[in-house]
Amino acid sequence: MENTWKIDNFPPIGELETYAILKKLPIAHRYLAELKGLVTSLPNPSIIINTLALQEAKDSSEVENIITTHDELFKTEYHERSLTPAAKEVHNYARALENGFSLVKDKQFLSLNHVKSIHTALSGSAINFRAQAGTELKNDVTGETIYVPPQNPNEILALMSSLEKFINNVGTDNLDPLVRMAIIHHQFESIHPFPDGNGRTGRILNILYLVLTGLIDIPILYLSRYITTTKQDYYRLLQAVRDEGAWEDWILYMLDGVALTAQHTIHLVNTFKTLMQDYKHRMREETKIYSQDMLNVIFKHPYTKIANVEKALGIGRQTAIKYLDTLAEKGFLEKHKIGRMSFYINTPVLRLFIEMPPLGNTTA
Repeated sequence: MENTWKIDNFPPIGELETYAILKKLPIAHRYLAELKGLVTSLPNPSIIINTLALQEAKDSSEVENIITTHDELFKTEYHERSLTPAAKEVHNYARALENGFSLVKDKQFLSLNHVKSIHTALSGSAINFRAQAGTELKNDVTGETIYVPPQNPNEILALMSSLEKFINNVGTDNLDPLVRMAIIHHQFESIHPFPDGNGRTGRILNILYLVLTGLIDIPILYLSRYITTTKQDYYRLLQAVRDEGAWEDWILYMLDGVALTAQHTIHLVNTFKTLMQDYKHRMREETKIYSQDMLNVIFKHPYTKIANVEKALGIGRQTAIKYLDTLAEKGFLEKHKIGRMSFYINTPVLRLFIEMPPLGNTTA
């Protein structure tokens, strides 16, 4: 195949929606629509969003080999003084995702300034687009240079401005939004506009584009776990477009990721709902402290601290401690201490995220 890919030919020239892609698109859309409807049926979708966002932050960071454990991640969410460098990176990602979602919902637009704002939250400091030459993408094992992104600051800005227009001109061409998401991601990673953090920023943009196009209402479909488990294919297919113009294989890869991740998230949300319903019935039968607010607070995060209950229920500290201790005594929560602070762990919720089945296996 003759390679017609050039970074400044954007959107790409040639046929993008091949027969194989058109055949796969309805599958990805079906599972996305099912997930969107399922989330809409939740009484309070925000309950699961926080934990899912942290899971996404962990998975996306692991693509960049920033490794942190679930226990460390959830524990330090409420105890920031004990953050390790890896956990701090993950929490920055979660904040960047939240910041980006707020911007897109508020503005219904995704500007270059928004992208910079997301990257600032991600990196912890304001960093502009690359101004220095010398950036090369290398093979981690061999050290061989596999791709040299644009070096000139003016070219980087021009390419990003073109990408901004394409992102926000939704519906001005006949391309399916999921095909557009795949080529937007490829273009962003190929421009490689920031000195670092491009991979994580690009994965946040995937989510925000799905929200911008109305395919999902809230940030609940995260491709990072799919990319982590298929990392070699991800980088190989990114480069194959540059070397061979292999758009079809790249787009099919991304569509598979959407379909598999949507199926997996449907399973996760359904399991979460079932677990929450079980707690609701048992708390009513076995305790005198059931309320929807109490249920919400112990499911919003695997680790609950006393102040969360005080705030959610509008009660004093001693009453909050009494409620949480009762739930611990009845086996609903496990009480732990980190330093001087007491935490109450919803172990089934923690296990749900630690022991997630592999992508594509939603019967486990």
